Amino acid sequence: MRLRPALTLLLTVSASAATLEQYLSAPFASELTAAPSGGKIAWILDERGARNIWVAGAPDFRGRRLTAYTTDDGQQIGQLAWSSDGSVLVYTRGGDLDTFRDIPNPGSRAQWPEQAIFAVPFSGGEPKKLADGSAASVSKDGRVAFLRNGQIWMTSLAGDKPAEAVHTKTSAAQLRWSPDGAALAFVSQRVEHSYLGVFRPSDGSLLYLDPSTDRDSEAAWSPDSRSVAFVRRASERRPGGAGPVREARTPWSIRIADAAAGVGHEVWHADNGRGSAFHPAPQESQLLWTRDGLIIFPWEKTGWQNLYSVPATGGTARDLTPGQFEAEHAVIAANGRDVIYSSNQEDIDRRHVWRVPAAGGAAPARMPGSPGDLEYQPVEPADGTIAFLRAGPKDIGRAAIQTGSASRDLAPETIPADYPAKEQVIPQQVIFSAADGIKIHGQLFLPPGPAGEKRPALVFFHGGSRRQMVLGWHDMEYYSNAYGMNQYLASRGYIVLSVNYRSGIGYGLDFREALNYGATGASEYNDVTGAGLYLAARSDVDPRRIGVWGGSYGGFLVAMALSRSSDLFAAGVDFHGVHDWSVPDLSVANPNLDPRSQTDLIRLAFESSPIASVSTWRSPVLLIHGDDDRNVSFIGTIRLVEALRKNGVEFRELVLPDEVHEFLLHRSWLKSYHATETFFAEKLK
Repeated sequence: MRLRPALTLLLTVSASAATLEQYLSAPFASELTAAPSGGKIAWILDERGARNIWVAGAPDFRGRRLTAYTTDDGQQIGQLAWSSDGSVLVYTRGGDLDTFRDIPNPGSRAQWPEQAIFAVPFSGGEPKKLADGSAASVSKDGRVAFLRNGQIWMTSLAGDKPAEAVHTKTSAAQLRWSPDGAALAFVSQRVEHSYLGVFRPSDGSLLYLDPSTDRDSEAAWSPDSRSVAFVRRASERRPGGAGPVREARTPWSIRIADAAAGVGHEVWHADNGRGSAFHPAPQESQLLWTRDGLIIFPWEKTGWQNLYSVPATGGTARDLTPGQFEAEHAVIAANGRDVIYSSNQEDIDRRHVWRVPAAGGAAPARMPGSPGDLEYQPVEPADGTIAFLRAGPKDIGRAAIQTGSASRDLAPETIPADYPAKEQVIPQQVIFSAADGIKIHGQLFLPPGPAGEKRPALVFFHGGSRRQMVLGWHDMEYYSNAYGMNQYLASRGYIVLSVNYRSGIGYGLDFREALNYGATGASEYNDVTGAGLYLAARSDVDPRRIGVWGGSYGGFLVAMALSRSSDLFAAGVDFHGVHDWSVPDLSVANPNLDPRSQTDLIRLAFESSPIASVSTWRSPVLLIHGDDDRNVSFIGTIRLVEALRKNGVEFRELVLPDEVHEFLLHRSWLKSYHATETFFAEKLK
């Protein structure tokens, strides 16, 4: 009888012929953007590590590849910028576009990769290198401002003159040209404060707008180029590491400054309490200035990330999207008066596209969509035509277009013929209780095959922790890969539960800023045990064969599961996890810990870490980490290995030399996931 579950699992696996390579074979679409004019769009497509720009334009909107990179070389493409007439696209290739630190070399090549800015005509042709650097912004008259080592440089779109440094003090960010092309706004990041600067190429002048001791960012130009709206946050130091911030001592505000004189004034400020701490929405610009003089912004006044509008002259903010859901990816519509955005309104574990008048007066209207699909990152290249990215439970994220009630994919030919869409399962929404009673959302992947047999099971924890896994392929490439891996694991006979634990997004401010999370008590551990107990109580799960896997913050929870609950979790795979909150150098999540004065917080951070309970760690673990990780220090894994050895815990290692946190090589994902499946097959089957 003991062989029966394994035999059933073997029969199920043999009936599913798709390989991991096939599950991760479909190209991943991202960074959809519309040209300022001309009815054109562009997006990035990653085809098994070969990243390229794709474009489409009115009237037919047929997708076509614009660049021709063919190898899995670890070189990212991104930061797309258009010329004002939409005839040229500017982009960055190479480097780490997530951390903006020194250029990685994940392929360990003798010739070090470059990070450079290129321009390519929309009509096609060979890309032209403009300069070494990143984050380009193109003016109306063809000037290209960009960053190099945190400083602002300038060249021309034609590439006919050498680049020149125009701002070399401190570190700059968020380069944004005025609509008339005469001035460049940017953030000048200082040690504990930041300014908004305006540089005018015509005379080389530099002006800081309404400078103070606070942190200014998120510039939005007025349509007439005379004024700049921006976000101001008080420079308040918060002791401790990763933990809840439900409100600020000084509420954030929106100010407007004269771009020529620099004089500014406040037009709106958040109330005390909920929403007083600024929380950016997942979108390129936090402030949007409409044609009719309204400023659109995200605010958590109700405990949920809604969109509001306020007159640029000042006044009371109007809630445009009231309700218990999170709005994101907001852009101004082609008419200059409406706002298009995506949210989980009426469908908490998915995303859909909505439209609402910026002046209010009408409820948001949802764009027609297919049942079960997810739609996100909308743009409107032409009035009445919305482009967006969409995914489904069996379909990876791809670019699509909608006119009226009809929609279609823009590049369906890029999906490989052997992509196993039919073999994938449709994950179920499940809501279970954490150990302390909080309700937790998850996605349950049930493998095909006869019912009644007890199967091995796996719990997956995402990273972030500011993420939400959804009922379909994810809109971030890291988690799109993870979703594909969970589908593959289900095809191998595992029941898989993906968990949206507290401190993640999608469920409101109080859930995201959960009490005692992270370094202040690790309250997410209640969700870890709740997930394990939920699976153990299922009639189709063998409670002796429950594993756990995840990366980054999810790796932290994997280590917590194994160090505190080896009786519940039989094995785990920890991708580049945080293992000790008490050491500031080991994670970017806790830079404010001061071991010289904050001894109580240091002690709490240590006690909230897996390293503190390593003496009760019994279950075997596979540790996977790239040693050029810029998010979670590789040293943390070295120290965990030292502790595991000391306590006689079985562990294995997969070290990826010169690889970063979010693996840049497609083959690094495949190698890591193959090792994961092999490890679980040995320990749980």
